[in-house]
Amino acid sequence: MFPVTKGLIRNLSLFQLRLPPLVTAAVMAPSSVVRVYSTATSPSPSELSVKKVGTHNGSFHCDEALGCFMIRLVDKFSGADIVRSRDPKILAELDAVLDVGGVYDPEHDRYDHHQKGFEEVFGHGFNTKLSSAGLVYKHFGKEIIAKELNVDQDHPDVLRLFLAVYKSFMEAIDAVDNGVNRYDTDQPPRYVNNTHLSSRVGRLNLDWIDPDQSQEKENEAFQRAMALAGKEFLESVQFHARSWLPARSIVMQCLEERFKTDSSGEIMILNKFCPWKLHLFELEQEMKIEPLIKYVIYQDERAKQWRVQAVAVAPDRFENRKPLPEKWRGLRDEELSKTAEIPSCVFVHMSGFIGGNQSYDGALSMARTALTL
Repeated sequence: MFPVTKGLIRNLSLFQLRLPPLVTAAVMAPSSVVRVYSTATSPSPSELSVKKVGTHNGSFHCDEALGCFMIRLVDKFSGADIVRSRDPKILAELDAVLDVGGVYDPEHDRYDHHQKGFEEVFGHGFNTKLSSAGLVYKHFGKEIIAKELNVDQDHPDVLRLFLAVYKSFMEAIDAVDNGVNRYDTDQPPRYVNNTHLSSRVGRLNLDWIDPDQSQEKENEAFQRAMALAGKEFLESVQFHARSWLPARSIVMQCLEERFKTDSSGEIMILNKFCPWKLHLFELEQEMKIEPLIKYVIYQDERAKQWRVQAVAVAPDRFENRKPLPEKWRGLRDEELSKTAEIPSCVFVHMSGFIGGNQSYDGALSMARTALTL
């Protein structure tokens, strides 16, 4: 069970705000109290040693909300106050500044990306321009992940997760904030997607019809934005550490044994179900797999049946390398078994991306037959 954290927002007065569960003990900053304020008040003697991280006030976006959350997870800025201001004099006095100030200087912990000439990217084959969140992750992500894994930063699993979390979570934050389209096309999108994290954080800004537009309310909204973005970031880190990473070794072993399944080398048996798709694409490249896998067979333990799934042409595409045969699609049970001439068939999806059989042998026969059609 994750611990429940409390937020503390200060403008002219202080009050406490209970937030949803955020982090495991492994990555919890020593202080789970976040102080967010917008005026430069004189600190008490007990506050002089507290680090202060600045970002701009006014409307906020996902990148600075997430950046402020992440930077408080590292030792250097553990328990830091968040100061929201655009006043250069105030910002100059702070220990770190994100998304404002017009300076990218990691040696002095300045992480803005709006200035002319800024073209910093994550590297490692990623070419999307970074937002303030991406900058914080680039410089501190390994420390955060090493804490979650409870290993040193030079452990090979840290780099593997560092890259995986950027690819599956962080890069989208950078791209949305910098206005980078997902596809190189001038065609309008077929549908509107306002459900992604950046949109949900954006909706936490004060609505123009809200009667209270005070700085205090704005800071409270920013606090909630930090909590939302931070929670989902840590969920991504934890998923990759606890589920995604162990799955990699399973998929690698299954790929190595693919010729034992079928002489074509195009059918892989997943001997233990796990998140396999991203691993498969990456390992095919790393292991120089040829020919590429067309079908993956695994057991659906809930239904007590076997599945044969066609592999997509790319991780984010719906098209498959070789869909199940068109004449099978949409059929079920006896009708499907008769058409396919394979006993114990259960179904084939209308798109041909997946089918089912009551037995392992039946699923394997479906995959083998589909390769020939």
